[in-house]
Amino acid sequence: MRMGTWMTAVLIGLGLGAIGAQGKIQAQSQTVSGENGAAAGGQVAPGGEMGMKMARPAFPAGPLKITFEDKSAEWTPATLAALPHKTITVYNEHAKTNQTYSGVLLIDLLKPLGVPDKPHGKEFRLYLVAEGSDGYQVVYSLGEITPDVHDGTVLVADAMDGKSIADDGPLKLVATGETRPARWVRNLVAIRVRTAE
Repeated sequence: MRMGTWMTAVLIGLGLGAIGAQGKIQAQSQTVSGENGAAAGGQVAPGGEMGMKMARPAFPAGPLKITFEDKSAEWTPATLAALPHKTITVYNEHAKTNQTYSGVLLIDLLKPLGVPDKPHGKEFRLYLVAEGSDGYQVVYSLGEITPDVHDGTVLVADAMDGKSIADDGPLKLVATGETRPARWVRNLVAIRVRTAE
């Protein structure tokens, strides 16, 4: 087996691509776990240099369902539109740009289900798990989402830069005060409030 043929077989077996006739790597699009399932794929740019592109797998998002104990509520952009909105501007480390989001404070969606907005004592045992339609999950403590305790803002956003959220929507969980958007959740479909043991 010639060296070029052997190397091609190895790279294809590893899913890394193939060596072209002139010895340049031709990369296949790869899916790599990232922020909320956002995939980063390597793609050869003109001239054979490796470039990066963001690929977003399609995961249909339904309404947002929030549950706490035996209570639940469902939200869509249409039902969210009737509530008071807040606008925040945050720096997205992945996109390397400022983004302006509009939406409803998460605590305002939790209060009607009985989640305290001014927690005390054992109420600080409450935490929530937010999930995207792709299965990506993050955890926030009640103290982190409550303006009475924390100066950060956690928002269920339905608009970005004045437009409805497209690739990351229809609803997206975003937060201020974080150095990177690792706990932002795109295609937000579920929030479950739980009590730590």
